[in-house]
Amino acid sequence: MGKYVVLAGCVPQGAPKSSFLHGLSIIGVQQIDRVVEVVEETLKGNTVKLLGTKKENGRKIGGASLLLPKVRRNPLIEIIAINTGCLNQCTYCKTKHARGDLGSYPPEEIVARAKQAFEEGVVEIWLTSEDTGTYGRDIGTSLPELLWKLVEVIPEGCRLRLGMTNPPYILEHLEEIAKIMHHPRVYGFLHVPVQSGSDQVLADMKREYCRADFEHVVEFLQKKVPGMTIATDIICGFPTETEENFEDTMALCAKYKFPSLFINQFFPRPGTPAALMTRVDPQEVKKRTKRLTELFYSYEPYGHNVGVIQDVLVTEISHDKKHYVGHNRFYEQVLIPMRSELMGKLVKVQIKSATKFSMIGEPLNEVVMPGLAKPLEKGAVSGLNTDVYLEESDNKVGLQFFS
Repeated sequence: MGKYVVLAGCVPQGAPKSSFLHGLSIIGVQQIDRVVEVVEETLKGNTVKLLGTKKENGRKIGGASLLLPKVRRNPLIEIIAINTGCLNQCTYCKTKHARGDLGSYPPEEIVARAKQAFEEGVVEIWLTSEDTGTYGRDIGTSLPELLWKLVEVIPEGCRLRLGMTNPPYILEHLEEIAKIMHHPRVYGFLHVPVQSGSDQVLADMKREYCRADFEHVVEFLQKKVPGMTIATDIICGFPTETEENFEDTMALCAKYKFPSLFINQFFPRPGTPAALMTRVDPQEVKKRTKRLTELFYSYEPYGHNVGVIQDVLVTEISHDKKHYVGHNRFYEQVLIPMRSELMGKLVKVQIKSATKFSMIGEPLNEVVMPGLAKPLEKGAVSGLNTDVYLEESDNKVGLQFFS
């Protein structure tokens, strides 16, 4: 069709020699700040391959500067990557191929981005990475140290949500994480993927923890932070999973009745050890997935909140365009009537009813205006007034041209 194509992200980084990439310009996960250069060269008829790793003093760093201009999908929510890569070697996962080893952003750069976001009217910050619990291990700091620094700059009424962490790397920080989750400006929510309730399957996956470790994380945090939400993931039909192993997973999920349970069927990722293993019969995998899904839908996690008054931070519009969407202290979804004066506000809400995935509430008269400023217009560019762009000379990997 005569179109120029530039492909960016994990796919070209993880499998740069794939035949479908032939003739395309590609940008790796750490070079996204150079997309303009690549597009310009591609429009000149050049095919560009830019897959280098950003380094500082010979050590991998997080990636493109966090202070680069950006357009937020939601002007009220800022998403900050705190590190890239991981420390694990999970047998089913392709992430390591694409993201490589751990590379953490300096805490001062993360805090600077958070402060800038609040100055632009953001009321909610999400910290993300392949594994937030590993943050700082490569630069002599830790996740709790970062979180305490961030808490100091979060305005009254605004909130922070911590992203996914694997069990091995949160275990040593449980006491501090519990204290942080108690903070009124931090959601009492954590996504901790378990993947299986069977120690044998976890060992075959090379997850580097056992079921007891995961249960300790859940029980410790829920005891220290009553009401705290724990979300988790399950892989159904990993190649070595027996029926007995799957029953262990069913028992684990029945025990904790996770309000957020992400159920995935095993899929062999090319180039991973698990892709070479003999697979469980597909019909059996479907059967196990169905059973686990039925278990998940058999309980209703929010009914006990009916009649309760909660503080809800309102940030989005529901998919059906009939409600505003907010979240309470434990990042549980609350739907309220669409009244424009409530968007971006911290609202007192009385819960009137509950469904499987959310609660429906009635706003009361108490409304707090969080944040430091009016949010940017949707589609507006953030960070245009920023004077700091980190472009270290050793991070400027030369463009590679291919005919």
